[in-house]
Amino acid sequence: MLLLLGAGVVANAVLIKNKGFGGGFLMINFGWGLAVFAGVTVSYASGAHLNPAVTIGLVTNGATEFGQGVPVNLLTILAYMGAQLIGAFIGATLAFLAYKKHFDEEPDAGTKLAVFSTGPAIRSYGWNLVTEIVGTFVLVFVVIGFGRAEPGAGLAALGALPVALLVVGIGASLGGPTGYAINPARDLGPRLAHAVLPIKGKGSSDWSYAWVPVVGPLIGGALAGLAAIPFLPVL
Repeated sequence: MLLLLGAGVVANAVLIKNKGFGGGFLMINFGWGLAVFAGVTVSYASGAHLNPAVTIGLVTNGATEFGQGVPVNLLTILAYMGAQLIGAFIGATLAFLAYKKHFDEEPDAGTKLAVFSTGPAIRSYGWNLVTEIVGTFVLVFVVIGFGRAEPGAGLAALGALPVALLVVGIGASLGGPTGYAINPARDLGPRLAHAVLPIKGKGSSDWSYAWVPVVGPLIGGALAGLAAIPFLPVL
């Protein structure tokens, strides 16, 4: 659901001959926020885990359960990350099917890739990594802060709207340099879909950059979980 609606709003805004063509970056920010809203709402059974960086952040913060009856251990961490990646791949594939004719009409290979995965406005791997670390730190740190208001509640119990608004805010404030992946599965799953789907004139999947939106969010999430221990105490 997250990637179907998230990739969908990008497709609507950037692929030619769409009714939303030229909607701009703020439209994309709001679309992604609402995609998070939908994703969090329907993933309540897992504790609303859509993002490996959030999962890792909760681990470094000392969580003992991801959701009701789901203990934190190596097996559940790997299962969650695998499911997040598979879900992202499926969502991106569905977005491609919804916009198939517009992908066929779009002449620019880079624009087609942008529907699936992020890319830097200025390519500088070190600084792009910093941007992703900072953006993801904000996401995970604030999500943990939300949880402090609901002692013992999983992420799903927070309500989807605050998380959705947070994602809109991060995009509007910090999304410009890299397109704000802030979620390894959100970038890698769709990039894999781009690589294997029969997209007319798709060009490269830009694997030389692909490590940045994976490594950066994982670092940012882990740091946020650690920083929340002293700075967001349980009262």
